[in-house]
Amino acid sequence: MHLRLITSTPLDTVRGSGTFAGISTLAKFLRMSGEIVDLVTPTLRFPVYTVERLVFNEMLRLGHRGGIDVTVGFDMDGYALAGTGRGLHIASIKGVIADEMRFEAGLTRATMRVQALCEKRHVQRADLVIATSRYASERIQEFYAISNKLRIVPEPIDLTRWRRLLQLNPAQPAGDKFIVLSVCRFYPRKRLHVLLGAADRLRGKIPGLEVRIVGGGPEAPRLKSICRKLGLQGIVTWLGNVSQAELASEYNRCHIFCLPSVQEAFGIVFLEAMASAKPVIAARAGAAPEVVQHGILVEPDDAGALVEGIERLYHAPELRAALAAKGSECVKQFDAPLIAEAFMQEVEHAGGLPATARSA
Repeated sequence: MHLRLITSTPLDTVRGSGTFAGISTLAKFLRMSGEIVDLVTPTLRFPVYTVERLVFNEMLRLGHRGGIDVTVGFDMDGYALAGTGRGLHIASIKGVIADEMRFEAGLTRATMRVQALCEKRHVQRADLVIATSRYASERIQEFYAISNKLRIVPEPIDLTRWRRLLQLNPAQPAGDKFIVLSVCRFYPRKRLHVLLGAADRLRGKIPGLEVRIVGGGPEAPRLKSICRKLGLQGIVTWLGNVSQAELASEYNRCHIFCLPSVQEAFGIVFLEAMASAKPVIAARAGAAPEVVQHGILVEPDDAGALVEGIERLYHAPELRAALAAKGSECVKQFDAPLIAEAFMQEVEHAGGLPATARSA
């Protein structure tokens, strides 16, 4: 089968984050299974990302080519082709822009509103919509007013590659340290300020506490300001954007992984932590409860609950080991070959269905 994958997500882990990881891993394993996969990305660059996405999508109208069995557009990308009768069209939604937008303000919220309108058009006109979780599926129905043609295929992780990276990049924490790792793009919905508040309250309870944070993004200045005001310079280490080898080393080095995000359509970093045999603490929000099936879930936006969760794991190494073992087993269901197969099953099933009615 010949598939065309359309995305304007930056094709690197720094800017593209988990969305890039999910798309690139899926494309790799679809090719390995024998499918022909074309990846269509922007060729023109603009300083404003939303403008770049809009121009890219409108130009797709002019670039139609034959021989394509299935078009898969990720998030809003591909809306200009959906419903045009040019073969089976699938909208694969990674983040649900209308949901993410709720946690932003100002110009960012305004530009995301434009993207959300395009994403709504995309899912309403597509023949099939694939979400990454039940949470994402529910948000798609809520914000984009569709109740049928929705399927769920989780995000993949290449376990063979990831475990090889872990082996090649060993690291151990210093004997007097207790290391909490967090990995994300710095957006308000990630709630890193809650983690900083918890670190402030834990410094007198956990000797040798160190919070190591990988990533960057628009929230960086505010978060680092909070860190300085709380006097956490000796406890919090800002690692910035790191290579995959360095990231694997950080997972090896830490005792636990913590991300108190209140909005995750999936959360590939949770899979990385589980595959690294690290216990996970997350907020009971978004898709986290679906992904973190064996971890500590705390109430969202509750620094006190986060403190209790981290302290509980600090005092219970046997619980850390048990959660790590269960997570290592659980993550196998998300291995990329299985997810690629599940994705193709949905594609083939949709291809055998009569054309769905499309919204205007």
